[in-house]
Amino acid sequence: MMSPTKFERLANNRLKMKIFMLSKLPLAFLAQLSIDHMDGHRAAVSLPYNYLTKNPFRSIYFAALSMAAELSTGILALAHVEKSGKQVSMLVLGMRAEFLKKAKSRIVFTCDQGDLLEKTIADSISENAGKTSEVYSSGIDSSGDIVAKFWFTWTFKPK
Repeated sequence: MMSPTKFERLANNRLKMKIFMLSKLPLAFLAQLSIDHMDGHRAAVSLPYNYLTKNPFRSIYFAALSMAAELSTGILALAHVEKSGKQVSMLVLGMRAEFLKKAKSRIVFTCDQGDLLEKTIADSISENAGKTSEVYSSGIDSSGDIVAKFWFTWTFKPK
């Protein structure tokens, strides 16, 4: 088993990650997003149901759900960009979502497609060209039910 990268260690340290979010992702900090798990293959990000994340319909606002889902994919991409040792720009090119159930409790979004992101980034670097990859994240509530599914298309291009 490979040792964790610098970014994986940051993501798995709650205090350091809160400081990172405060400086780089202030809205994620305010919404109290939390990295529950992070390695090169899988990331899990949780989002609480609270005053800042709720909507008038007594559920979590779709934008807050989108933010947590995006972070579960983006943190994997960031880790693999850092691991590559190259400067690579990354950007969300597209997103689609399905909302299956009201989100009325803590939701955990999990993406387990780190290997696909790693390959896309490596291909982008080796070919010195922009590459895209669509990755999936599902949000599960405290009852174990899937409340939302997200697909994010990331684009990567070496600088």
